[in-house]
Amino acid sequence: MALGWKLHGNGRTIKPGEVVPPEERLSWPRTVGIGAQHVVAMFGATFLVPILTGFNPSTTLFFTGVGTILFFLITNGKLPSYLGSSFALIAPIAAVTGYSSKSGIAIDSHKMALAQGGVIATGLTLAVIGLVVHFAGTRWIDKLMPPVVTGAIVSLIGFNLAPSAWNNVKEAPVTAISTIVAILLFTVCFKGIVGRLSILFGVLFGYVVACVRGEVDFGSISGAGWLGLPEFHAPAFDAALLGLFVPVVLVLVAENIGHVKSVSAMTGRNLDGVTGRALFADGVSTVLAGSGGGSGTTTYAENIGVMAATKVYSTAAYVVASLFALGLSFLPKFGVAVATIPAGVLGGAATVLYGMIGMLGVRIWVQNKVDFSDPVNLNTAAVAMVVAIANYTWVAGDMVFEGIALGSFAAIAIFHSMRLLASVCGTRQEPATPASAPAGAELEKGALRSART
Repeated sequence: MALGWKLHGNGRTIKPGEVVPPEERLSWPRTVGIGAQHVVAMFGATFLVPILTGFNPSTTLFFTGVGTILFFLITNGKLPSYLGSSFALIAPIAAVTGYSSKSGIAIDSHKMALAQGGVIATGLTLAVIGLVVHFAGTRWIDKLMPPVVTGAIVSLIGFNLAPSAWNNVKEAPVTAISTIVAILLFTVCFKGIVGRLSILFGVLFGYVVACVRGEVDFGSISGAGWLGLPEFHAPAFDAALLGLFVPVVLVLVAENIGHVKSVSAMTGRNLDGVTGRALFADGVSTVLAGSGGGSGTTTYAENIGVMAATKVYSTAAYVVASLFALGLSFLPKFGVAVATIPAGVLGGAATVLYGMIGMLGVRIWVQNKVDFSDPVNLNTAAVAMVVAIANYTWVAGDMVFEGIALGSFAAIAIFHSMRLLASVCGTRQEPATPASAPAGAELEKGALRSART
């Protein structure tokens, strides 16, 4: 579509049962307001990633704005999405840089450059997959990564990050607990956009608590200018580190496909034909971000929440949101202020966010009715999760593979090898028994009770 949108109705109201599709828009004042909501929705999570990894927040924000515009152009305005910072890349970046937000020590410049090289490699791989999907279709991805595998990979990313959250929580337990409680209360006590922005409001509350407790250093804010370019940083490359990053592509693929399916369900349109473009666009955006010192990008579920609440799927709102993000990235004082968020607040927010990532994987299992009385499904998830949570590590020459990479590979390899062996050996699924704890819910009601008598 062209860089123009058809006005929806009178541009002021949406009739009951109607939605504003991607190619339409409301009046510009209303579109600007909805775009601002999208900025607020993505803001908390997008800024938390560079804070946790030591990257520059303003630079990251700049590349999310650029990436979102690219996404709009590459998908031809058919798929509404904001490309925010990807949490899937936190673990490999931290493994390379060794950065800790609680230390107060700036990230090592060379190690950051090496991490950027890994981000670029991830983006290039995703872009190639996008091209393959565009010309070959998505069926092969469904075969390679059925729901049990996809759910395991998404879930293990979040749970692998749990120790990082705990390390921050230990620095200021009172502040961390206050932040967690605030996030939970905002989630459950407020409707609409306030409830959907519970993480942002929880972080703000935690920040106030940290200020009261004297945990915030405002010294750097006064020295920052009001206007200025984001700080760009050149990348470096080391093939030995690629094993940490490339497996994250599996998560980005799952997130992008999930986004396409979600928007399809909300708009009532089949958008499978745009999947390849979406993957390619996210890959290109991630490459650009890594090239300049920003975190890798991904489609954001937070913004799906805004669309679900407003019934406005206009891509015009996302172009407005990207322009807002670009504008904020040119305010250095704003970026420095965000970087003053202390460890306790970060730990509290990360506890919720990392847990949410883990539970998103579980939701994939539930929504697709994955049968865990099937030993293939059960073992696929069981081994992959333990490998990731315990952060198993394998050193092969100069290559280092850790929990996320090994867990992701394990999920794919175990599922397909066990399915193949079951077919060759002629074995079949055992019926559920009281000894099958994960399958207990599938037993007839009262079965366990009668077994004890």
